[in-house]
Amino acid sequence: MTRVPVRDDLSALEGYHSPQVEVNVRLNTNEAPVAPPAAFRQAYAEAVAKIDWHRYPDRGATVLRAAIAELHGVDPAMVFVANGSNEVLQTILLTFSGFGRTVATFEPTYQMHGQIARSTGATVVEGERGPDFSLDIAEVRRVITEFRPHVTFLCSPNNPTGGVDSPELVREVLGLNAGLVVVDEAYGQFADWSALELVSEETPLVVTRTFSKTWSMAAARLGYLIGPKWLVAELDKVVLPYHLDTAKQIAGTLAVQYRGDMEERVRMIVAERERVVATLKTLDIEVFPSGANFVLFRTKSKTGRAVWQGLLDRSVLIRDCSGWPRLENCLRVTIGTPEEDDAFLVALTEVLK
Repeated sequence: MTRVPVRDDLSALEGYHSPQVEVNVRLNTNEAPVAPPAAFRQAYAEAVAKIDWHRYPDRGATVLRAAIAELHGVDPAMVFVANGSNEVLQTILLTFSGFGRTVATFEPTYQMHGQIARSTGATVVEGERGPDFSLDIAEVRRVITEFRPHVTFLCSPNNPTGGVDSPELVREVLGLNAGLVVVDEAYGQFADWSALELVSEETPLVVTRTFSKTWSMAAARLGYLIGPKWLVAELDKVVLPYHLDTAKQIAGTLAVQYRGDMEERVRMIVAERERVVATLKTLDIEVFPSGANFVLFRTKSKTGRAVWQGLLDRSVLIRDCSGWPRLENCLRVTIGTPEEDDAFLVALTEVLK
């Protein structure tokens, strides 16, 4: 059999993977610790039973877009929806990057920013975060001045480090010649401010969000962005027709009706995060500040890989970041239920002895 070669620029790429193994405590992929409310699940089941399965979905997802627009107080024409925030990012990059174009990231950050950009054929330039993983505006200026990117990614709170970019930093980036600025706010509801307040028709800025984290809907794969109308219109030219199925549109439309439940989950997770961080700081590890639903820490007396394996041996799964560039001996733990977090803390204390 003759194999057709892939593009030269893709041959060295590796896929993005996270271990999926059966354990008692799974805290590795930043999912919500609890399911959506029972009332939502019942309403969804009733609505799905009425789907005309032989008909295509609403191509423009007009009802869902209107619901998200109302949630954020914007025009529905400023909303774009897709299959998870990764497809939102992919559509942005298919539209505004590609061969002959440059995309800027600041590392370490969410790996899919660079991964998707490279898959479109774009050149990715990487700026560096500081030793504490914060973003220095001087470094941002250097990268933008030297490379003049067509797309610049900010991630706030940053995954996997947890830091939140300040309003002053984002405003200053917008004042530079940074191309389209994409602020990835997959964990935005956990932070104390949002770049959504900066979106306007005159500003080359989009803010991406997901239903996977705070809305407890990782199984649905639903994401969206808020941006200028002209930009959303360009994305609609690129995205595949009928890409968002009817069941998913129903799920998102119903979910936003339970905003109060979502906000209560966020408060619960933030309080639990602070409890976990307080205990982590008593151990022989370095703990990094987090404005998300996860915490990054660096081991000291043992390697990160050894600690990760020790936890797995105790049926606790967290994310091993220790082999990633710039993250030597770093591990990331998702905030779970109090019972899950207690099991993690007990296991970690044992492993670190």
